[in-house]
Amino acid sequence: MKLIIAEKPSLGRNIVTAIGKMDKRDGYYEGKDYIVTWAFGHLFTLADIEDYSPLPDGQKHWSLSNIPCFPDRFKYCLKRNPDKTVDKGIEKQFNIIKFLCNRPDVDTIVNAGDSDREGEIIVRICVDRALDTDKPLKRLWLPDQTKQTILKGLDEMKDESYYDNLANEGYARTYIDWLYGVNLTRYATLKSGTLLRVGRVIVPIVKAIYDRDMAIRNFTPEKYYSIQSHEKTNGEEVELVSKEKFSKEKYLEADSLCKKYNDAGAYVVSVKKKLETVSPGKLYSLTKLQNFLGKKYKMPMETSLAILQKLYEEGYVTYPRTNSEYLATAEKSRIEEIIENIEKMGYPVAFKDKKTIFDDKKIESHSALTPTYKIPDKSKLSEAEMQVYSAVFRRFVAVFCSDECLVNRAEIEIAVGDYERFTLKGVTMLEKGWTKFDDYTKKDKLLPPLKSGDKVEIDFKPVEKETTPPKHYTIETLNNYLKNPFREDKSNIENESDEEEYRAIFEGLELGTEATRTGIIDNARKSGYIDLKKDVYTILPGGEYLIESLSMMNISMDKYRTSELGKALKKVYKNEMSVDESVYLAIAEIERVFEKKEASISNDTDYGFFGDVVGKCPLCGEDVIRTKFGYGCKGYKTSGCKFSINLKICGRIISVSNVKKLLAEGATDKINGFISKNNKSFDAVLYLEDGNVKFRF
Repeated sequence: MKLIIAEKPSLGRNIVTAIGKMDKRDGYYEGKDYIVTWAFGHLFTLADIEDYSPLPDGQKHWSLSNIPCFPDRFKYCLKRNPDKTVDKGIEKQFNIIKFLCNRPDVDTIVNAGDSDREGEIIVRICVDRALDTDKPLKRLWLPDQTKQTILKGLDEMKDESYYDNLANEGYARTYIDWLYGVNLTRYATLKSGTLLRVGRVIVPIVKAIYDRDMAIRNFTPEKYYSIQSHEKTNGEEVELVSKEKFSKEKYLEADSLCKKYNDAGAYVVSVKKKLETVSPGKLYSLTKLQNFLGKKYKMPMETSLAILQKLYEEGYVTYPRTNSEYLATAEKSRIEEIIENIEKMGYPVAFKDKKTIFDDKKIESHSALTPTYKIPDKSKLSEAEMQVYSAVFRRFVAVFCSDECLVNRAEIEIAVGDYERFTLKGVTMLEKGWTKFDDYTKKDKLLPPLKSGDKVEIDFKPVEKETTPPKHYTIETLNNYLKNPFREDKSNIENESDEEEYRAIFEGLELGTEATRTGIIDNARKSGYIDLKKDVYTILPGGEYLIESLSMMNISMDKYRTSELGKALKKVYKNEMSVDESVYLAIAEIERVFEKKEASISNDTDYGFFGDVVGKCPLCGEDVIRTKFGYGCKGYKTSGCKFSINLKICGRIISVSNVKKLLAEGATDKINGFISKNNKSFDAVLYLEDGNVKFRF
């Protein structure tokens, strides 16, 4: 018997349907040659810090005493409920898997996890803990969940060892994210007095939104002059906007240049008209599809991914978490069958063997999103499900459309004396072709009927304009940034060369992956760090507090650090680095944070930990403790004493050592680095007068 362990019950049911007659048992199905069972996604999680280093009896709260924690060997345990008890349903299903793995008549175990690094290790972790003796291990790799694909996959299974590198990348990511998450979340929370979720990917995502919103908030608009002409020639207005710009103080210079332009006159240098075939966009990766759905329907990323996952599990689309817009050359016969099926529905499609569609070099694990042989009954799909499925289907039809999209592309070049040349562009649609099925953003733009040598009427004038702030991140622009945070920010990169983008993916430069990014962004929303309205992201006060607190703690979780670890994970996948070597990189980063913790309390910027006693209140004699926003009298709750010292004064952290000296002696030594309202640096002594903190310059 072959035991197939699916990642989820839905996949298990699809495999059973494809195989045919099977008898239902408690937690599995059994037939002539196969047994099919399943996990519930993750049955196991990494053990918590207390499993390695228990706290003293009776202590329930997080403590500095058992962090940092760097296990010699990572332990797994069955998923627990919030009260730390093992989930009974999960325990029961694992016991079923364990029983089946060790059945004497089972001679082969098949890993049917989702076809990615996460799915690869979910089943492996179960089998590692369930199997008492060695048995052959196979891998069922499914690009979609249709009956044809499942049966073909069962005939073409490779040894599980073929996917060892993918599994190693999965283990490395899991260990690294655990190390960052548990150690730095606890450290930051204990230091701040507020739960701060610190993760390898969540922090740089929140920081990107924070940085953009701070740039918008601190933006000061400036007036400037643009020189423009809007005169009619042959009855059509010709708009000419110069590249030259002048600050508001240089109106006379702008006006002078306008006069020079007007005196020089303008004429048509050339008129080019060209009949062109416009190519459709590429097939969708998950990110590009989410960009489209977010922009057109304001659909949140977690919604579009959940719908895609449902459509995938029902067999209507291929594996959703793909980072490629290309198909593998080995899939040509499968695509031909899908095209034949769509052609029977009346769509003008034909197979095309093009490098812009089939390119193995631009596929890491999964090909682009496509529909499958199985077409859904549209009446049974919700409006949102129809929007998602239609986007995938229509893009596929556009890519393989046999009718070409023809346009007349016109370009008129106009010279203004020897000063400047202007180019007017217009596109006129002649044959709609694939645009009947997929969105086409280029609008017809009518150009004036001009020919080479014609005089163009001009009247350049200075036009007052105002600089505009950066735009908030949208679903599309944030996704484009996260795919390659080191490229220039552009809102639309659809038609650009994608060589740089795929290089970034394969090198691990992206922040998060197609499989994880959506969940991490959603987690940042649920944690109160960022907000999403329509398709626009903004920072929330909780997100500002997170980023500013980590900055004060000297915890740098920027795109550079995260990408370095992302590159390490890709090296593990390529067998250029071991799992242990990649984990050590994370440990070294975390150790640097804790080295600062161990620094002497005399450190001029160290502000201790939440709850630290720093001295006696000069007003009532009670203890003064470190609070969330500074240092305050413990007597506030009992006697109402309002003595407090801000954590930051004039942009300068007030350290524990300075507060202790202030409370003990009434004044600090000279403190450097205060920043005035005029943004100038100054030094001063802090002293107490009637319970108030004052400057002595």
